[in-house]
Amino acid sequence: MRLRRAARVILVGAPGVGKGTQSERLLTRFPQLSAISSGDLLRHNVKSRTPLGIKVEKTMKTGGLVSDDLILRLITNELGRRGWLFGGRPNVMTLSSSSASMGDAGLMETGPDAFGSALDVDPLAGASLSAQATEDPAASFLLDGFPRTASQAKRLDDIVPINWAVSIRTPLDIIMQRISSRWVHEPSGRVYNTTFHAPKVPGFDDITGEPLVQRADDTAEVYRARFQKFQETSEPLLEHYAKKGVLWEVQGLSSDEISPKLHQEFERRFL
Repeated sequence: MRLRRAARVILVGAPGVGKGTQSERLLTRFPQLSAISSGDLLRHNVKSRTPLGIKVEKTMKTGGLVSDDLILRLITNELGRRGWLFGGRPNVMTLSSSSASMGDAGLMETGPDAFGSALDVDPLAGASLSAQATEDPAASFLLDGFPRTASQAKRLDDIVPINWAVSIRTPLDIIMQRISSRWVHEPSGRVYNTTFHAPKVPGFDDITGEPLVQRADDTAEVYRARFQKFQETSEPLLEHYAKKGVLWEVQGLSSDEISPKLHQEFERRFL
């Protein structure tokens, strides 16, 4: 199915609500749509022990949120790498979800002080969405897990006007059960759940046969801290997009219940 106009989408939902699952299903169903996941990009850097990964590892393990400025820099650099932005300052730190384009470290630097410079320089200054990306369906993208706050969304508006914000809602008790049953194949990012998407062989990845692990932030104590922070920041964010007329809410007890509703609405808006 081909899009008739560019889709610039964000998914908003509590940790464990299934945003990653919905992203994968949207990407499979609509090949012109590409995804940028702030969580996946950060976790890759933690695993690769990049300067950024070392900086945020402790925060992520305790359920804290990485600073707005760092996330904004990462997302802006990623959009610029894809050729969808013009203007602004030169990128001194480029993060990609593709290991082939990133190299072993996952972080390309233009000099010995590049990482420090990236923290000091505002990459949003003067940057904006390119003319091609504004309307070209091939420049459609989904920001998974970003923006998290209304202040981030307001800063992002000036360069990347989101035209569909999806709020995914599932009861807390269902999410808690899902979190405790979640297992991950770290090298690929594949996620399994013993209650509804179990691996063929318990404890091992279907594709490689390698062991699965539970994330350090997938504990009840850490999750409750993350959920509380999400609640504090999400309501102003959703209100921001509601005022712009681009907010749409979907509810369900499982990803299989939510996906058909999500796909139908996406097709109505962009096909």
